[in-house]
Amino acid sequence: MAVPSPSKAELRRTLKSRRQAFVAAIPVAERCVAAAVLRAIVLPRIMDAGIVAAYLPIGAEIDPLPLIRALSSDGRSIALPHVTGRLGALRFLRWAPGDPLVAGPMGLLQPEADADAVAPDAILAPLLGFDATLHRIGYGAGHYDRAFAAHPDARRIGLAWSCQRVEAIPRDGWDVSLHAVATEREWIGG
Repeated sequence: MAVPSPSKAELRRTLKSRRQAFVAAIPVAERCVAAAVLRAIVLPRIMDAGIVAAYLPIGAEIDPLPLIRALSSDGRSIALPHVTGRLGALRFLRWAPGDPLVAGPMGLLQPEADADAVAPDAILAPLLGFDATLHRIGYGAGHYDRAFAAHPDARRIGLAWSCQRVEAIPRDGWDVSLHAVATEREWIGG
């Protein structure tokens, strides 16, 4: 008898717990090394991107800040997500390290609402889980799926800890796959 696949809600709970336990077991110094490895893995693959949308980590998400700093110092424009609520649209607003941030919904630190909206060439996205076919599962509000659909020419790259990889992610018709995933260990995809 086949075991039914978990619902998205169950999978989210499992993955959030798994990620939290994984990160809690990593010494702080190793987290810094992981961030440097992530930077080394991703940076050469997005050198052609003039505008890169990224994020600031919440909780146990892998930290892209060293990558953001490297891109910014190399002359790339950075954008961060800005949302007004769980069901609101996600806009990418121009931001540079040192610019002010304001508290947003769901624990998000984001640029002020009047910052310039931009269309990114690459989107570095957080996630809860991913599979070998580059399907992702996020937090359930659909912000990134809608943003991916709104920016179809942007390269979609998920950033995750290696423990977040699963056999298969359940899909709905509105889910948008990634082009690649980068972890602290490897690059998966094209």
